[in-house]
Amino acid sequence: MSGPTTVTAAVLVIGDEILSGRTKDSNIGYIAEYLARIGVDVREARVVPDVEEEIVAALDALRGRYDYVITTGGIGPTHDDITADAVARAFGVPIGEDPRIIAMMLERYQPVDLTPARRRMARVPQGAELIDNPISKAPGFRIGNVFVLAGVPSVMQAMLDFAVRSMKTGAVMQIETVDASPVPEGRYGDALAAIAAARPKISIGSYPSFKDGRFMNQIVVRGKDSAAVAEARATVEAMLATMRSEGKPL
Repeated sequence: MSGPTTVTAAVLVIGDEILSGRTKDSNIGYIAEYLARIGVDVREARVVPDVEEEIVAALDALRGRYDYVITTGGIGPTHDDITADAVARAFGVPIGEDPRIIAMMLERYQPVDLTPARRRMARVPQGAELIDNPISKAPGFRIGNVFVLAGVPSVMQAMLDFAVRSMKTGAVMQIETVDASPVPEGRYGDALAAIAAARPKISIGSYPSFKDGRFMNQIVVRGKDSAAVAEARATVEAMLATMRSEGKPL
């Protein structure tokens, strides 16, 4: 019997403004949560500058490793918006102005307002499929397993709604959270490692936090098989219950 289907993705964020700290990225978290809900696991995220060689290198590394790559940023109207050129170079295809995009943009702009800068947003690699942009008209595109979306969060989110329609999906990740407090990680670390080692198809992690003046620990159990996740959670809870009842200092 085959196991649950796993579909993987990577996110590639493009932009000097992210690396400089001027703009705080919110797209990675949004994309990861969105894709997780439909059964696509984000396994890696990278941030690269507005440098064509860096974008091409990252695309070449990621698109062969994962089912999908989603890029954000660098498809606007200015000289530093070079994502489309980099994607074309990565795939070894020409890039040119797409008349479909010009027609879309004319729904928003008068012909006299369709400046050379705005026309830059109509340039896509040859053979690319367009991704609708209901907010500002200029679309993203898909070529191979790479989806190219805008960097502005609201526009990216609208594009993503259309992009996922052509993605294959797998089993949705099942996630269970166990409150380990007040047992400290130092007490349950070895036992938790043994539980995790006995269940290689289940991901088990311990996540401490500090809230309201005290440390708190949560143990998160993740997997595609709901029965296996439930069994692992029960084992973790039993381990913690034993430790809480032993009477040893916590």
